[in-house]
Amino acid sequence: MLECGMLERDKKALRKNSVALCKELVVDELFIQLLQADGILTENMAENILAGETSQKRSWRLLLLLPKRGPKAFQSFCSALQGSEQQHLCNLLLQSQEMEAKETQVDRTPRSSLPFPIQEEYAAKRARTHAESMEFSLDADSPINTPVLPCSPDFYLSHCQQSYRMKSSPRGYALVISNVSFDSCSAPDLDPRKGGEVDDEVLRKVFTELDYHVSVHRDLTAQGMRTCIETFCRRPEHRTVDSCVVCLLSHGVEGAIYGTDGKLIQLDWVFEAFDNAHCPLLQNKPKMFFIQACRGDEMDCGVEQLDGPVRISSPSCEQHDAGREGERDADMARRNMGRPRIKLPQRSDMICGFASLKGTAAMRNTKRGSWFIQELNAALRLHAKDTHLSDILVQVNARIKEREGYAPGTAHHRCKEMSEFTSSLCKDLYLFPKYQPQY
Repeated sequence: MLECGMLERDKKALRKNSVALCKELVVDELFIQLLQADGILTENMAENILAGETSQKRSWRLLLLLPKRGPKAFQSFCSALQGSEQQHLCNLLLQSQEMEAKETQVDRTPRSSLPFPIQEEYAAKRARTHAESMEFSLDADSPINTPVLPCSPDFYLSHCQQSYRMKSSPRGYALVISNVSFDSCSAPDLDPRKGGEVDDEVLRKVFTELDYHVSVHRDLTAQGMRTCIETFCRRPEHRTVDSCVVCLLSHGVEGAIYGTDGKLIQLDWVFEAFDNAHCPLLQNKPKMFFIQACRGDEMDCGVEQLDGPVRISSPSCEQHDAGREGERDADMARRNMGRPRIKLPQRSDMICGFASLKGTAAMRNTKRGSWFIQELNAALRLHAKDTHLSDILVQVNARIKEREGYAPGTAHHRCKEMSEFTSSLCKDLYLFPKYQPQY
């Protein structure tokens, strides 16, 4: 195991020159072998880096790893540059360190006591280390606080028959698990998710306004997350409500998210916990999931637009589905007494929004929270009154598609993200905010 991390002055040199390194560095088998010989990279790390389709992607992966590979990693990197005929890049790094040392000696100016965005300025000048960079961005948007717009009685009456039942108060229970700080011993490669605390507060507020009972849990280990989810699934109160919401915010990989101890919890296990077999109280009720986590380490650098601007079977059986109400249901139940029940598929009535596509990173602003949660919050507040959730998530996709990172001087400048969602919903899912039927 490598001792500690890279020295701060060495990290600064890599950050300051990250753009030039990404563009000019040639990462081939020889270069990787030089780093392996010094014990800086493991075999798995080497394979992952060389699997990058382009030189820029290979450079990007290497630069994300280096700061975590111990105090000797920088010197080994410079030696590899010299040994692979890239002396000019080695000189660039060493000159950067010399200039930094001179500036440190000269700069004795006291800092102003006036408030200004210190953290954002600092963030704009540096490329984040591996886990943090995967959710990185700078932009001027902030979470909107516009009250959730109410559904009108006319809209409810014209849409309630064709959509999921949504008239209980509360509408359901919402679980938010937000991992912001990670254990430095068991998860040394997982940096704090600065801005993550903004996301869980945004979600708490918007779903409370949508008439959900929200519980927020922060900084749980993988086992703690499992226990929390299992407890939530078994709540007897699910019987009397019409839906549920689960929001998971953490570092992640494809198909799994991290606990604060660096252990993974599989998303498939999460979905299974809420399926028709394991959570019968939520059968035929919509279950909403929102996952704010990376699904890989590829950064979407975007593509210039070519012409873009500058800058039916057994319907009668399905009508007898469980969960219908009124006297007709009671009559149906009496007539069907003793008959085999209509079966449900193992998993149904779920919709899940993901912050990023498979294999790619998610973006997060250290002051204002993640792109995905920002856009989800805005769309729910403005459009839940007359738009079903699938269309709301399409709107979120459209807004995410338009966004672009702003971090001049770093490899994150003009980075992109693309969200997506999957659905096994069987009806339109309207939340009918702030409307309570009188019957």
